[in-house]
Amino acid sequence: MRIYVCVYIYGSRSNSWKIINLPSGPVADMDGSTTPVRAQHRFNVERLQKYLSAKSCVSNTDTLSVGQFVAGQSNPTFLIQTPSRSYVLRKKPPGALLPGAHKVDREYRVQKALYSAGFPVPKPLLHCTDDDVIGTEFYLMEHVTGRIFRDLRLPGVSPAERAALYVAAVETLAKLHALDLGALKLDAYGKGAGYCRRQVSTWTKQYTASAHRDIPAMNELSNWLVSNLPADDEEVTLVHGDFRVDNLIFHPTEARVLAVLDWELSTTGQPLADLAYFLMPHYWSPGLTKLSTMGSLNGIKGIPTVDNLISVYRRCRGILSALPPLNFYLGLSFFKMAGIAQGVYARHLLGNASAANAAEFGHCVEPLAVSALQLIQRPLASPQEARLFLQTTKGQEVLQQVKGFMKQFVLPAQKEVTDYYIQHAHSPLRWNTPQIIEDLKVKAREMGLWNLFLPAASGLTQLDYAFIAEETGRCLFAPEVFNCQAPDTGNMEVLHMFGTDEQKKKWLEPLMRGEMRSCFCMTEPDVASSDATNMECSLYREEDSFVINGKKWWSSGAGHARCKVAIVMCTTTPTSTATRHGLHSMILVPLDTAGVKLVRPLTVFGQDDAIHGGHFEVHFENVRVPASNIILGEGRGFEIAQARLGAGRLHHCMRAVGMAELALELLCLRAASRRTFGKKLYQHEVVAHWIAECRLMIEQSRLLTLSAAHALDTLGGRAARKQIALVKVAAARMACKVLDCAIQVHGGAGVSGDFPLAHMYAYARTLRIADGPDEVHLSTVAGLELRDQLAKAKL
Repeated sequence: MRIYVCVYIYGSRSNSWKIINLPSGPVADMDGSTTPVRAQHRFNVERLQKYLSAKSCVSNTDTLSVGQFVAGQSNPTFLIQTPSRSYVLRKKPPGALLPGAHKVDREYRVQKALYSAGFPVPKPLLHCTDDDVIGTEFYLMEHVTGRIFRDLRLPGVSPAERAALYVAAVETLAKLHALDLGALKLDAYGKGAGYCRRQVSTWTKQYTASAHRDIPAMNELSNWLVSNLPADDEEVTLVHGDFRVDNLIFHPTEARVLAVLDWELSTTGQPLADLAYFLMPHYWSPGLTKLSTMGSLNGIKGIPTVDNLISVYRRCRGILSALPPLNFYLGLSFFKMAGIAQGVYARHLLGNASAANAAEFGHCVEPLAVSALQLIQRPLASPQEARLFLQTTKGQEVLQQVKGFMKQFVLPAQKEVTDYYIQHAHSPLRWNTPQIIEDLKVKAREMGLWNLFLPAASGLTQLDYAFIAEETGRCLFAPEVFNCQAPDTGNMEVLHMFGTDEQKKKWLEPLMRGEMRSCFCMTEPDVASSDATNMECSLYREEDSFVINGKKWWSSGAGHARCKVAIVMCTTTPTSTATRHGLHSMILVPLDTAGVKLVRPLTVFGQDDAIHGGHFEVHFENVRVPASNIILGEGRGFEIAQARLGAGRLHHCMRAVGMAELALELLCLRAASRRTFGKKLYQHEVVAHWIAECRLMIEQSRLLTLSAAHALDTLGGRAARKQIALVKVAAARMACKVLDCAIQVHGGAGVSGDFPLAHMYAYARTLRIADGPDEVHLSTVAGLELRDQLAKAKL
């Protein structure tokens, strides 16, 4: 004899209670268990036969045999058999229903869409809204023959088969989450983004409404969930809402899912909630045995670990990076189950519970909440996936997309881009962007991989973008593909933060669309520009205009054919109250203004760096621009510069980390493929030590950069000055050292154009001067460190 426990689950989508049957015995049922139709659910079978005959589902002479499935009682479910075929009928329950409850039309709609897409669900045949047929609305689907495991521990099968069945289940869940809602025409099927907030609110209300006593652990868990909602709850996929092994029909002999059942709680929202709900039994305490099919899976031979199942899920969805910690989603799953248990017990107190042991469910609520609180406080990521600095969910998603785009499109284009610049080395065309890069930019923008550096446009944090910048550092032109190239990024940030509406419309918007390029003119040839107060390029007001005179050089990007505007740093007329850092202004100067002269492209180790628009010497001779071109106001130049350079320096540093990773990769490949003095290069101790030292330096620099990005996100630019200065020195030094080792291992090839190392080294060595030389940043660090130490000494 099999004992079934009726558990009432509140449907957050439909504001309704549903009933699922949780068997306490061991079992894999073929087709699911049925009983005679319960008295309250009986209907006119003859009328149903006539209706189905009219719809050509059965013949006029067929006799229908009707049994009721033990499971599926929220919307009662029946097995309809004829001599030749079997069907499943799912209907609304009789009597008065809550508004919006028991929406069998939604179940029919989603199954119809899924079946048409080839997803494993029973084939839906018809939907009837005529209550005269059997008394309520219903739908009919084909009957799928297979195994239904009522116990999640899968007794009665071998360990190998258990593993295969769980893998098949996770693969099916990943396939569900990968479906295109638009193609399924299910965009409006649910409320979409904000799923987690809605779930927490709904289950909190339900628990509060049914609570028979105050349980502090439940209150604490609810408060924790409210306070720790995922920072990014924007990912939207189709969500099953109750995805468990016992809601699947497996092939009779194979580890293959034939159908996913029970779509009553399906909606659109955060897919990780579905995944965590499926994984919850792995975290189930052995003491929580009242909900028998949710018994702990720990120690059950053959059932894959959480890490293994997550790995399968990531592989099937093409997710390259680690998933965010599932603490919140598991806490929500436990909270949901505690709310279910509370609801069962509340029905016991009211005297209308279906479960014979409903009184015992009241003892499950507090242990569930306590287990959840213990669970959410500990790290859940596996050691190999744990990170000190975690991206948001959106950041991880975008990083995956960028990695895929780089691998599929950007890296394969490198030879064609290189050939273009070789071909046009002595032609003005070298200042144009190769068509292949333009094509990639169109593709990246279409995919939403555009302006990722700017939080206001991308929704990413600086920490999110740090990982993305590292990935783009593996290719010299990759940042441009995503419209994330310097110096345009810094200029766009300036205009975004300080530009007037007119300046934004005229310059920022075209820059963000990638229709033009810009340059930044700060360094001067006639003074030591490491002290920016030395600048001599002058700016003075004449009525409604400003007049600019002076020389600039190392104006990166100025030679690009699409470079239309420069942000120029100038000295202004001093006032009696002006401080040393209040004498400079930034102003927008269109490059086609009379008096602007591009004198020459400077070379970096003999290269004109045309791929980045070059580094030009630019002269300004009585250049007159409208007064409205001033940014923020006269004397505000240093204030703008500090805001501009913070994030930009981090972007350079993280790209340097990515570049160093590529250099180390090339070093190792070379060391493993070449032999000297009777052994492979890596077998020489000096080379082996170089490899180890390079890895050490890369990891140190990455952590320093991520720490600075986190500080910039959480503390702001001023408070993050020390961290930014530290990494600006460390990353450039590290990149130079790693590249130097890689060049040495490559020998003469390392300094040739056959490998990218020489060009990369030029970039890395320049980085120790650009955006402030190492010595200036070290002085900044020393000053801030002394200030902090002396402040501590006074305490």
